[in-house]
Amino acid sequence: MDLAQARARDAADPLASIRDRFQLPDGIIYLDGNSLGPLPRATAPALEDLTHRQWGERLIRSWNEGWIDAPQRLGAKLAPLLGARADEVIVGDSTSANLFKLLVAALRVHPARTTILSESGNFPTDLHIAEGAAGCVTGGRLRAVPRAEVTAALDPDTAVLLLTHVHYKTAERWDMAALTAAAHEAGALVLWDLSHSVGAVPLDLTGCGADLAVGCGYKYLNGGPGAPAFLYVAERWQERLANPLSGWMGHAEPFGFADAYAPAPGMKRWLTGTPSILAMAAFEAGLDLWTGIEPAAVWAKSAALFDILAAAGDRLGLDCITPRDPILRGSHISFRHPHAYALSQALIAQGLIGDFRAPDILRLGLAPLYLTHEDVWRAGELLAGVVRQEPWTDPRFSERHLVT
Repeated sequence: MDLAQARARDAADPLASIRDRFQLPDGIIYLDGNSLGPLPRATAPALEDLTHRQWGERLIRSWNEGWIDAPQRLGAKLAPLLGARADEVIVGDSTSANLFKLLVAALRVHPARTTILSESGNFPTDLHIAEGAAGCVTGGRLRAVPRAEVTAALDPDTAVLLLTHVHYKTAERWDMAALTAAAHEAGALVLWDLSHSVGAVPLDLTGCGADLAVGCGYKYLNGGPGAPAFLYVAERWQERLANPLSGWMGHAEPFGFADAYAPAPGMKRWLTGTPSILAMAAFEAGLDLWTGIEPAAVWAKSAALFDILAAAGDRLGLDCITPRDPILRGSHISFRHPHAYALSQALIAQGLIGDFRAPDILRLGLAPLYLTHEDVWRAGELLAGVVRQEPWTDPRFSERHLVT
């Protein structure tokens, strides 16, 4: 693809108008939306209204004017992107907290099963939380095995299979339907971390027979740094699983102020403490961007953007570790290079923001809502120029600093 072809693609892009809904700095090509999505233009006015009118003027009355219902309302807006029902999704807490809740609940539902099975090399916090959750249940343990051995490792002791749908480094994507079926055949539940999936790849939790899922709101959903996370529980499990963090917002009558805990019906039982309304408002502005957008169009554009960067990498002889088959990957592309950190820093200096993952991965996110084909074509040209300059020989780019 040349520049003229990239511009022709942009002219025919059904998502082209969505770019204007984001505040994007001039002179920057942003390929790190898979870590932190950019600011939607609607977010600042939403927060302005919340702080000045709702909090400032309505004060505590705003709890009865939309605040108290925010976790369910946002869950219902998010559900179509997950292929779930509105009453199967709720928003609140962090991905880590929600992982803990669901893992402990899954371990407790079948006491004879004591193992959380996961992939070695999974996103570290998933494994850290799994270790902690296992320690809260008698006999509980975490077993992490190489990716190729996951299915074979399912056994009668497996209580829950914990997998990240799209791998945070390589962008490899699990076959959700196949893995869910395999786990069910073994008598286990499956908990999917969708942090690198939602808003990027098509999801059908209902069609895949999924049990449980979590994910964050600050990547492709553009909810802001530290945005609230979400939690999914299939309807068939909602009355059988119990939230181990049994806080007052998950109580059947939170304003009854009873000493004893009684779980709320449905998804409300997965709430714990008071939600952060400021964070909820920012996240809702990000979610509202998705109204009327077809996930299939998003994924088709992601595949086209990937092809542009993959071709640029091939011309440079870079080692692309992301699967070429679209059905096997998410919406970022990763190159292995012995000096990936220096490359990432040199690209940032040129106005291309991607990121680095230790020890040797250059990771470039492809967020179709605001990236153009021309953006990604220019990113390929910048990548070529930087690689040929060998920035790893320049001390400005070789010293490691904090990289998110």
